[in-house]
Amino acid sequence: MIRGLVTIALAGALVAGCGNKPTSSDLPADDSKPHPKMTEAEVTRGKDACKGYVDKVCACAASKPDLQKPCELAKALPEAVRVSREVSLSPDSSAKDVAQAEDMARKTIKECFEELAKLPTLGCTP
Repeated sequence: MIRGLVTIALAGALVAGCGNKPTSSDLPADDSKPHPKMTEAEVTRGKDACKGYVDKVCACAASKPDLQKPCELAKALPEAVRVSREVSLSPDSSAKDVAQAEDMARKTIKECFEELAKLPTLGCTP
């Protein structure tokens, strides 16, 4: 769980241009196919899921000290979605940049949903 959060936070920084050039495994599989654009509804659901995860894991961390680190790491997830979305909407972004940014936003959002679903197994109330 923590490794995934760190990976997402670092990937968000890469999308923002703060890291090295992405490797081929970071790129969308096939650039020749049209990239499905993120809808506002998809972005809103994702932002809500990431905020919900942060709120719940940090509330749970108040009574479960072993969740302090996941709480701190989770705080980067909404920011990673925001940065990815900004890159994807920027008029300066190439089509490839947009595809990569939206792919990263989707991966981050997926992680938020997955981690949110795991909280009950960690003893956190839904």
